[in-house]
Amino acid sequence: MTVKLMSAASDQSRQQELAAMEQRINELVQQSRILEAYMNDIMTRQVTVSKLMEEAHLASNTIQNITSESDVESLMPIGIGVYVKTTVAPIKKLLISLDAGVAIEKSREDALNYVETRIKEYEVAARQLEAQRQEIAMRINQLQSQINQMIQAAQQPPPG
Repeated sequence: MTVKLMSAASDQSRQQELAAMEQRINELVQQSRILEAYMNDIMTRQVTVSKLMEEAHLASNTIQNITSESDVESLMPIGIGVYVKTTVAPIKKLLISLDAGVAIEKSREDALNYVETRIKEYEVAARQLEAQRQEIAMRINQLQSQINQMIQAAQQPPPG
């Protein structure tokens, strides 16, 4: 009779252990899903920063190649991949948008400095986002490993 009671108590204890382990696994899976969503957000930001950096490099190259002595023939985008041929007069000043419909006039050199500063800011942002992405990926891997270990432990037959 005593052996039966001890066995029943041990079964009940094992079931409680398994229930607690299952709850912990569910919590870890939820954490992993949250981190994956955050990872997707960071990857979207990386794409945005990459596009901004590419656009800034194009602007820098254009400013450097524009002469201030003669007219230059160019293509002006008017939307959805449609361009108009135009002639650009010698450029001494450029307009820089400050957002909210506000723009300021700058010399070529000042405009180039502005663009180069923005490129550096984008590079810093890209490095920070990559570091965050790597950190999250490492944390997700740790969670997956922890979940796998717990599942394996739950599948082990009870001792005794």
